[in-house]
Amino acid sequence: MAMTMTWGSMFRVSLLLLLLAAIITACFTLPIEKILKDFLLWIDQNLGRWGPLVLAIAYIPLTVLAVPASVLTLGGGYLFGLPMGFIADSIGATLGATAAFFLGRTIGRSYVLSKLGNYPKFQAVSIAIQMSGFKIAFLLRLAPLLPFNMLNYLLSVTPISISDYIWASWLGMMPTTLVLVYAGTTLKDISDVTNGWSKISVSRWVILILSLVISGEQRLHS
Repeated sequence: MAMTMTWGSMFRVSLLLLLLAAIITACFTLPIEKILKDFLLWIDQNLGRWGPLVLAIAYIPLTVLAVPASVLTLGGGYLFGLPMGFIADSIGATLGATAAFFLGRTIGRSYVLSKLGNYPKFQAVSIAIQMSGFKIAFLLRLAPLLPFNMLNYLLSVTPISISDYIWASWLGMMPTTLVLVYAGTTLKDISDVTNGWSKISVSRWVILILSLVISGEQRLHS
């Protein structure tokens, strides 16, 4: 049994390390700003009525990989205006948040749990979610005290049901989504949409990798 747990822990840690390595490699070697700009141009010039659907689906990999989703939200406003941009972005943000939730609840669960000690206030939130999951998740989305991508993973290890999570996330993110979509409609050039993706902190990724390795080693030797 101990050997099974050890190999299971090794597999999860290795998988997460590979995922994080892929993220870092992509962020610092690929021309992400150009890729995002070209992607939005491709949607605009080639997809026609399918554009909003493809934009919504694109939220899934970006959210899982912790790339700022505001790029797509602004892009939805710039490309499709209101209300179509809002509909596409609202659905897309919920799809991305749900995908990250599933990842955190499965292969990333042990790591997310190990990091909860860094957020004592969220431990109290986790207890409150046991009594009123939808309400608490909705309020956290409505007044985002934690970054969007971080909240997806933290909520994944709470007792909240998937249905409550989806509904609370969808409804709670609507005001912020509406504001960003409207801001996108005021932009004059698509290059303005992609500004800000590089705000992903290099130091944050380095700290994340180191903490993951340390956590993994502690689990393997326990």
